[in-house]
Amino acid sequence: MKKVFALVDCNNFYCSCERLFRPELNGKPVVVLSNNDGCIVARSNEAKALDIPMGEPLFKVKHLIARHNVHVFSSNYALYGDLSHRVMDVLRQMEPDVEVYSIDEAFISLPVTKEWDRVKYAAELREKIRKHVGMPVSIGIATTKTLSKIANRVAKKEAQFNGVFDLTGNNQIDQVLGKIEVNDVWGIGRRSTEKLNNRCIYTALDLKRADETWIRKTLTVVGARTVMELNGISCISLENAPSSPKSIITSRSFGHPVTDLDDLRGAVINYVSIAGEKLRKQGVEADTLNLFITTGPFDEQARYSNNQTITLHQPTSSTPELITAALQCLKSLYKPGYRYRKAGIMLAGIVKQGWKQQDLFSLFRPAEKEDKQLMTALDRINSKWGRSTLQYGMTTATDKPWAMQQRRKSPAYTTNWQELPVAKAAGLS
Repeated sequence: MKKVFALVDCNNFYCSCERLFRPELNGKPVVVLSNNDGCIVARSNEAKALDIPMGEPLFKVKHLIARHNVHVFSSNYALYGDLSHRVMDVLRQMEPDVEVYSIDEAFISLPVTKEWDRVKYAAELREKIRKHVGMPVSIGIATTKTLSKIANRVAKKEAQFNGVFDLTGNNQIDQVLGKIEVNDVWGIGRRSTEKLNNRCIYTALDLKRADETWIRKTLTVVGARTVMELNGISCISLENAPSSPKSIITSRSFGHPVTDLDDLRGAVINYVSIAGEKLRKQGVEADTLNLFITTGPFDEQARYSNNQTITLHQPTSSTPELITAALQCLKSLYKPGYRYRKAGIMLAGIVKQGWKQQDLFSLFRPAEKEDKQLMTALDRINSKWGRSTLQYGMTTATDKPWAMQQRRKSPAYTTNWQELPVAKAAGLS
């Protein structure tokens, strides 16, 4: 039996999150910046129409920002994450099979019946998300996940479809694929695009009709699978449960150069705390930690970059244990006299909690159980009252030089009691 997939994608997600509590910005150009207000990472349709490039440093387009009165926001990840959860909750209420693919995308599986009006149902789903969350979404429907990605692209770009486009049973599939550049096909990266272009394969339709033997030899089984998906043969199943990550990385560029070891310690403790929280949230542990510190690539003064890896005695998700290992690495890496611009940690050797091999003395370490209880309490408090409610020492000062610059950050409208929007009713005259 053929399957039918729908890809639900939030439109200009970061910008839509900002507009949700600022409705006066609807129809006006909006952009969102990366960490430290460096580059543009999200644009509204109005900003795209002004030819403001994606990923462009803010200082290079200040003239366009000023000339067209573009509204600029710093990244507000707490707000974006919370609104994403709300969208996914609406999807789970309506459909049993939901795969959260990214912060603003999810695949769902739809029933396969001729009598069922999938477009009408998708429109109702779209309206329910708008009503309950306020988020505009586009929905693409097809018999494979790759084709549903393409259908979603059409739904988003072609206004006449009102945000929903169905490719199932569509006799114009080849016509649609002929308008999609091959580099816009899901799973086709820059290097693969170059190889395909050298073979005169420029569109999704060209890829669909490509020689299977050559594709398998050049793009391996992954490319062959993509071709099969373009031909309507479902090869990529829906993943209801997220797979365990191979690694977890937390890295930030500093708001200002850091020279003092104590300031570096504060940054490292902060990043380890975030990574440890991610481990516990996903129900996994890590047995390897890598720490790196580096000066800026364009620093006119002396440059220095180094990293160190340490293998832990046992896989763990304990923040204190991870902090101890990270500071041990930092002690070896730090050299005075440099202006450090960035630091980060990577946790690897990921296993599910409880899967680690116990040693002979594990039964005599009651502190491990107490530590898990402490981490559970810490996560519950921070989940309820905000990530920075309880923090480890040296991470609480917001004026630290490593703290991110977020001069244009909007309030935490949904995750901080002190910043909730206030509604005032006008008195009757």
